[in-house]
Amino acid sequence: MNFQEGEIIYINKPLKKTSFDVCGKVRWLLCHRLGIKKLKVGHTGTLDPLATGVVVVCTGRKTKLIDELQKHTKEYVAVLQLGATTPSFDLEKPIDRTYPTGHITRALIDEVLTRFRGEIWQVPPVFSAVKIDGKRAYEYARKGEEVEIKPKLLVIDELEVLRFSEETMQLEIRVVCSKGTYIRALARDIGEALASGAHLIALCRTRVGNVRLEDCMTLEQFEEALPMIPITMNDTTCNNEQ
Repeated sequence: MNFQEGEIIYINKPLKKTSFDVCGKVRWLLCHRLGIKKLKVGHTGTLDPLATGVVVVCTGRKTKLIDELQKHTKEYVAVLQLGATTPSFDLEKPIDRTYPTGHITRALIDEVLTRFRGEIWQVPPVFSAVKIDGKRAYEYARKGEEVEIKPKLLVIDELEVLRFSEETMQLEIRVVCSKGTYIRALARDIGEALASGAHLIALCRTRVGNVRLEDCMTLEQFEEALPMIPITMNDTTCNNEQ
């Protein structure tokens, strides 16, 4: 394999690591294996630190494919906690409000989810990397500054219930969606539609395009396999870019 010329690696991102962390670890491992100081490495779509699952990592000239690969449909499995909200719509921030849930039934959930299939307008979370006047939205949010984030038109191809517990009010769903969909924001909107509030307590990206979770290696598996991978070297090194 020629990682300098360009390869695509499928990684199962661990909990509490950023997609940037994954690229940094892959770059460090490859530079050490190749005996070089710089290597161009990038990913095709950010996953939140509290999410796990498929991250497609490109090296060398394959980084030129990132924009095209980012357009691929993605699949997620998410667990929502109904009856409570957080400012970040997940477990990054503590619960700020609670709501009654006695009215929620599986039938109501099934009816509500029909509203989120097909084309939908979604307002990205304030704690997100969406750019506003040259700055990331989360930079404003962490300073307590209020900003207006414009809604985006998205496509939810598939949305189904995998599990619902009336005792814990936890709802597990599978989502197949277009680029730019925030599952945290989808949890927020489903909670509002149920008149109960909701936030994410678990999220796994299970597919990007045709790449499934079972096709991916953990960072530990990649590190263990790297010494056994046949390597082809270039005469010159690539720039160190993210």
